[in-house]
Amino acid sequence: MTEMHCPECKTQTEVVFDHSAGDTVCSECGLVLEAHSIDETSEWRTFANESGDTDPVRVGAAYNPLLSDGGLSTVISKPNGAQGDFLSSSLGRWQNRGSNPDRSLIQAFGTIAAMAERLGLVPTIKDLANEIYKKVEDLKSVKGRNQDAIYAACLYIACRQEQMPRTVKEICSVTNGASKKEIGRAKEHIVKLLEVETGKSMEMGTIHAGGFMRRFCSTLNMTNQEKKAASEAVVKSEELDIRRSPISIAAAVIYMISQLSTDANKIQLKDISNATGVAEGTIRNAYKDLYPHASKIIPDWFAKEDDLKNLSNP
Repeated sequence: MTEMHCPECKTQTEVVFDHSAGDTVCSECGLVLEAHSIDETSEWRTFANESGDTDPVRVGAAYNPLLSDGGLSTVISKPNGAQGDFLSSSLGRWQNRGSNPDRSLIQAFGTIAAMAERLGLVPTIKDLANEIYKKVEDLKSVKGRNQDAIYAACLYIACRQEQMPRTVKEICSVTNGASKKEIGRAKEHIVKLLEVETGKSMEMGTIHAGGFMRRFCSTLNMTNQEKKAASEAVVKSEELDIRRSPISIAAAVIYMISQLSTDANKIQLKDISNATGVAEGTIRNAYKDLYPHASKIIPDWFAKEDDLKNLSNP
């Protein structure tokens, strides 16, 4: 029992929680202090009150509208203390005889979820990637293709549509052997397929250099002042006619900010290349394009006109 303030008793009194009704009742006067409370703790398959009888297995996953049975099918698990191979027993054999039409989807969703977790993506992106894969699967157009590349492409498209883009190299790093070229081809195939199916162009979202800046700066352990300066500089760079990829511009801006930093341990070009996935030569070329506009894009509060002389001449 815990204590709560009872308005009837006018004091802190012990209360009792009625699990069957979800009510919190004052133990002194019987006043219902809270009604129909929702128990948000874990739900278990065994409901015995005796200690040691709790089965540490959850009831199951939440309802999934992308699966034909909602993911609520019955699974016969191995009993506690059972010996031998459960799948070779009669119950195990009966379970395996039933054909699950969603087996491939469940496997795909599990792989996509693992990839999204390794990339630190929010659940909305993972769910959107699952929806994209389900549409492609329904069109029977993934047979004979590299499945890992298809999973990665669905995740890449979902990131783009949710305005949280990831580079192809980042996506490639969490796949099971799919190359950048295979992921790129799979992405083009999926986009074209869904555009034909829906009869309209697929909205992919616009990639901006600023969408990568915060993640790259955090990876490089830049200071808050450097992060803020880099974010402002990359926004101003979008006003210029710099015909470089957003990722290359982001890397070049970080390289420029690192040269103006007062930190003794300045970030090296090779570290920026490793963090952004952009080749050192490409960063130098993008930096060469940005260098004439340094006074326009670098914030005045971070570097004055004289400080810009510290920038290396490309």
